[in-house]
Amino acid sequence: MAKKQAPKVEEFQYQAELKQLLHLIIHSLYTDPEVFLRELISNASDALNKARFRMLTDKEVLDPEAKLLVDINIDKDQRTFSIEDSGIGMTRDDLINRIGTVASSGTMEFLRELQANKEQKEKLDGNLIGQFGVGFYSVFMVTDEVVIETRHIEKDSKGYRWQSDGQGSFTIQEIDKPTRGTRISFTFKEDKADFAESFRINHIIKKYSNFVDFPIQVNNETANQVEALWHKPKKDVKDEELNEFYKFISNDFQDPLGHLQLSIEGAVNFKALLFLPASAPPMVLRPEDMTSVQLYSNKVFIQDNAKELIPEYLRFIKGVVDTEDLPLNVSREVTQNSPAMAKIRNTIVSKVLGYLADLMKKEPEKYDTFFDNFAQMLKMGVNSDYSNREKIIDLLKFESTVTDPGKKTSLKNYLSRMNEEQNEIYYLSGESRKSLDRNPNLEYFKKHDLEVLLLSDPVDIFVVPTIGEYEGKKIKSIDKADIEVKEEEASEDRLNENLSTSLIEVFKETLGDKVEDVIESRRLVSSPATLVVGKDGMDAQMEKMMKMMQKDFAGSKRILEINTGHPLIKNLSRLNLGSSTDPLLRQCILQLYEGSLLQNGSLASASEYIDRMNEIMVAATQE
Repeated sequence: MAKKQAPKVEEFQYQAELKQLLHLIIHSLYTDPEVFLRELISNASDALNKARFRMLTDKEVLDPEAKLLVDINIDKDQRTFSIEDSGIGMTRDDLINRIGTVASSGTMEFLRELQANKEQKEKLDGNLIGQFGVGFYSVFMVTDEVVIETRHIEKDSKGYRWQSDGQGSFTIQEIDKPTRGTRISFTFKEDKADFAESFRINHIIKKYSNFVDFPIQVNNETANQVEALWHKPKKDVKDEELNEFYKFISNDFQDPLGHLQLSIEGAVNFKALLFLPASAPPMVLRPEDMTSVQLYSNKVFIQDNAKELIPEYLRFIKGVVDTEDLPLNVSREVTQNSPAMAKIRNTIVSKVLGYLADLMKKEPEKYDTFFDNFAQMLKMGVNSDYSNREKIIDLLKFESTVTDPGKKTSLKNYLSRMNEEQNEIYYLSGESRKSLDRNPNLEYFKKHDLEVLLLSDPVDIFVVPTIGEYEGKKIKSIDKADIEVKEEEASEDRLNENLSTSLIEVFKETLGDKVEDVIESRRLVSSPATLVVGKDGMDAQMEKMMKMMQKDFAGSKRILEINTGHPLIKNLSRLNLGSSTDPLLRQCILQLYEGSLLQNGSLASASEYIDRMNEIMVAATQE
């Protein structure tokens, strides 16, 4: 009888990017090797979820009665480790395409930047390794060679063995494997022998994977707490459990800032456990790239990042939503078409905004921490969620002339401090609080104790003007020329009408088309001149942002206001009486104009300004 020929062993080379990636992971990127276990358990849990989901509508699979669990076996003396699941398993193509390639095209570029940035690397260490689909390779931090034995859930599938030392190639061989799922095994490096201790493995599971949906057995003993925490009554949920659960689902190392547990019955039925992170992600992520809530149906995992449930401006919310109203056989790709999802979304948004309003009122310090971290995202809701626009506006806070630097006030609190005769809510935008405090356009408002919102967040300039008015009070930039100013500001210190008119004509002649107009100011108190925006003009800060986005953006001309009671303007009037063509007079006018441009950050080139300043000082110091 002929001897059965052993299946052929095929050898494959890693793609070039993956070789570099493995080198980074193994030698320099991560300093905490215990994350290897979290990643392997996470992969096993995902495979089990996929198998459970598949079997909801298809019982014609391999091992339909197999228990859904993660089985870990370790041998302290031999330093061996294995982790096995009864999940969906992998095909030959999966082993080649999913294990032999980098999951994300941007992974290498990102990891190189991260490696170069030591401070950022320290913050992210151990919390990011699975984010780009490279979590499996963390095993090479603790071992020199890995074996994967797997068989897909299809009845007619074949078993395969994948093997690699992570140096540059891997092999695949067909094997006899009667059961579905995946088994990963290896021997720990000598300097990682402590991971072969049961207590160490159990400690890591408690730390990272305590709330995995399936039992995790370590040498035949269950190591995790398998419980849908969001189904427990609020009074029975401990803070320690909440903190552990949050860290598990978010990969965050901090306790959450707060949480919201919901049990809704009525037009739509669902339970939810939602969390407010204590800090923003260590990377600046676009809201559309952020992961938010997980979707379950009757405790069955459906979707990891259910974007249909949370609008972009609230995507910082983490947690779980579990509904009875979603069919178990719903496609994960078409959940957005479900009427139930739309109802759940509306309810969640309303509850989250209500929770933030309560936090703002009852725990202002905690709310300020939240707002400092996520204000830019929240503000996006003003112009994207019109049904909740007023609620979002109530949650906004801004610095103002009555708040200390860094402290903020709401529009409601601003109204409570308004003078009875005040008809508008005032704001001023700029690059920083420090530059705004020095803006001459504030002088009138400071003198009359009129509060002005100081907007230095770039997002504000796209949001505040669109609000229009708040509780019947119009919101207006004090950069505008048509701002309401008391007429009684005119005083004997100012030039008389004839002198003022004559000087303004010289200003207009000198500046020409550089400005829209020159007028006598009623807002300046201690400064000689300032630039303001015409009625239909664009806010100076907005214009600056537009110029950054569009190189050819010209913007609008400004109106120059002069303080005819200022000593410098009076001196210029005397020069004008002597000769309206006096070179010094003309130079000073240009200098005042460009000085105003410099003050609001709009001076294109400082060289002419400096040259002219030197010429003026030479003339002023001549004997």
